[in-house]
Amino acid sequence: MDINQIKEFAARWFSKIPLRYFSDPDPVVSVLRLSGVIGQLGPARSGLTLEGLEKSIERAFSGKRVKTVALVINSPGGSPVQSAQIARRIREHAEEKDIPVVAFAEDIAASGGYWLACAADEIFADANSIIGSIGVISAGFGFTAAIAKIGIERRVHSMGKRKGMLDPFKAEAPEDIARLKAIQMDIHDSFKQMVIDRRGDKLNVPDTNELFEGDIWTGSQAQSLGLIDGLGDLRPTMREIHGERVKFRAVSPKSNPVKKLLGSREDRARQNALSAISVIEEWAAWNRYGM
Repeated sequence: MDINQIKEFAARWFSKIPLRYFSDPDPVVSVLRLSGVIGQLGPARSGLTLEGLEKSIERAFSGKRVKTVALVINSPGGSPVQSAQIARRIREHAEEKDIPVVAFAEDIAASGGYWLACAADEIFADANSIIGSIGVISAGFGFTAAIAKIGIERRVHSMGKRKGMLDPFKAEAPEDIARLKAIQMDIHDSFKQMVIDRRGDKLNVPDTNELFEGDIWTGSQAQSLGLIDGLGDLRPTMREIHGERVKFRAVSPKSNPVKKLLGSREDRARQNALSAISVIEEWAAWNRYGM
């Protein structure tokens, strides 16, 4: 193909592109899916973490045609640290690029899942979505009677009187519970402040503290309380905002299938065993909300 043929081909190709593509390009909505338990689930499984989402968040806000970043959230919560870090990074990019963020709750946006939703400028949900659980929880088991019954003597040696705090094989000490409550209160205050800062005057209750007792609500109930802005899902809502020409660009973390093939048979067996445990923990997190 000579230079004249190349020019002729290019002219024909460009002639097929509508002029509005250059003067009025179709708006783009980046879709970032945040689905699963938040935090590290174990040595072999990871939920939603800033490390895993960092590049996806950056890609979501990249591109001159991006008009909105949509967060599609389906999470029962998890680590408050990862919830705060992910939400903070989303806000940093939103403010730097001056791009609005809209969250869409699917089945659940509860606890840390709602924390992530609060990173958005507006929150939408289905009428039947589970929203809220603005609180902090710690759960475990006590085995003191069990090991005594089967005649096991446990020996622990440590430095620092609180090093063995809340040991499940010892009776609970009042001072340990008080210390745990103080930690929970601090985390709870951070969560409450996030909701107040992001939702502000939208909260529709005489006393906002009523919202911070760990209760959950349906999407319809959450809308009346001001915890979300409306009922709706991604595509109809974005088309209503940006018009029928809006394009959706999915942005999600890329998995590495090669990693699964690496390591010895023993390593893989150990990882499978650990994964089974973390699957049970993940199921328990979802099951708190009947899912």
